[in-house]
Amino acid sequence: MKGLKEFIDTYKDFPKKGVDFKDVLGIIQEPRIFKELILKMSSSPIIKNAEAIISIDARGFIFGSAISLQVSKPMIVARKPGKLPGELVEKNYSLEYGKNTLSIQKKALQKYSSYAIVDDLLATGGTVNCVSKILESNNKEVTGVLIVIELMKLEGKLKLNYPIESSITF
Repeated sequence: MKGLKEFIDTYKDFPKKGVDFKDVLGIIQEPRIFKELILKMSSSPIIKNAEAIISIDARGFIFGSAISLQVSKPMIVARKPGKLPGELVEKNYSLEYGKNTLSIQKKALQKYSSYAIVDDLLATGGTVNCVSKILESNNKEVTGVLIVIELMKLEGKLKLNYPIESSITF
């Protein structure tokens, strides 16, 4: 989308030295821009071919929930440790500045067989890969990934085996 980059702030050395954090929150502070982005992302074949959307903690929830409402498809969440009740499917992963774990409620995965993954940023691909591995280990299909920002130099896209659509690249 033309002009979308002007709504992205960069914070050097956050959350640790050497990381240039790209902040998408400026987009949601501009309703016209946010709506345009959601309409664009919602029209993707990745969404059309999925039964449900899975959004990643936490900024992915913003975009995933708006897309879910737009296309009338259910949204499932992938959360960080200690945030979800019930029986969980969990997986550890590495990212550019540490390690973490993602959890999905097992019950939430039972109804649907194909998912579009939605997140705010693709860097090394660790977070998205973690979600895809959880889905695949539960015999679920990933129709693709919708990302607001892709950091091209980190080549996360090369580690993923399904369609990736990014609205902005740096």
